[in-house]
Amino acid sequence: MMKRLPQPIPYQGSKRGIARQILTLFPDRVDTLFEPFAGSAALSVAAAYHNQATRFFLNDLNKPLIGLLTRIINQPQQIAHEYESLWRAQLGQERAYYDFVRDEFNKTHRPDYLLYLLARCVKASVRYNADGAFNQSPDNRRKGRLPESMRQEIFKFSRLLAGRTIVKCGDYQEMLEVVSPTDLMYLDPPYQGTSQNKDPRYYNGLDANELISFLAELNKQQVRFILSYDGRTGDKTYGVTLPVALNLYHLEVHAGRSSQATLLGGVADTYESLYLSPALTRQLQITHQGKLGALIQMAQSRREPYAKQLELGLL
Repeated sequence: MMKRLPQPIPYQGSKRGIARQILTLFPDRVDTLFEPFAGSAALSVAAAYHNQATRFFLNDLNKPLIGLLTRIINQPQQIAHEYESLWRAQLGQERAYYDFVRDEFNKTHRPDYLLYLLARCVKASVRYNADGAFNQSPDNRRKGRLPESMRQEIFKFSRLLAGRTIVKCGDYQEMLEVVSPTDLMYLDPPYQGTSQNKDPRYYNGLDANELISFLAELNKQQVRFILSYDGRTGDKTYGVTLPVALNLYHLEVHAGRSSQATLLGGVADTYESLYLSPALTRQLQITHQGKLGALIQMAQSRREPYAKQLELGLL
């Protein structure tokens, strides 16, 4: 079982829970692991801990989040001190202070304010209004992670990534200019069900056609990549299938019980869809039979035509 990894940024939708399954699909040599939609950088932290990549490139369009990641990685002492100051200042006036910090964050986008809000907001669930302002409410039952605990998480996170990580705020398509066949790209974009319109969970949405064109170009450049995109909960499937022409290998990974179904009094399991690029699948088939065994075990009985499992000789 994978050891619990440091994560000072509580972030709903983080791939921390399925990082172990994703890491089994890594090739032996990864020069740089690219995360164009970095979020809390959960996969890069896991890969760094297990020495499955030499360097890391974190990108996200959410500028305040990238500012926070930069501070945690490169200035851990400063951000830990700032968080402690905010945490202590709230005592005795927790709700009013949260509202004050939220208002100030929306004016300034200060990284320490964002860390405090993430530590205290309901279910670590980020919400933005139509103007892009953070508008999630606090969890009034708790005060957020204790300063010493947060400090430990920050310093452990920093030790794993400092000195070998580029952090950038920009368009994910710019990664085409710097990624190479010896690298690996992990993409965790906003899902199709939330990409067409402004969704309160995401700083920005995503055009599905642009993403498909981007994946096609990665294939053209022989880039190895893993894509997390949509999935299903119980009998409900999210999103439409990706084009056959991309020739992606499709897997489903069990991501646990659906919290939404539980809140509604039901029970349903959630499955995350993973898609492997042809360049990665070919390499795993040729040189990593052990990993292919794990890969096949992760696959479900579904036979998607775009996955090309039979043609690749994987089943």
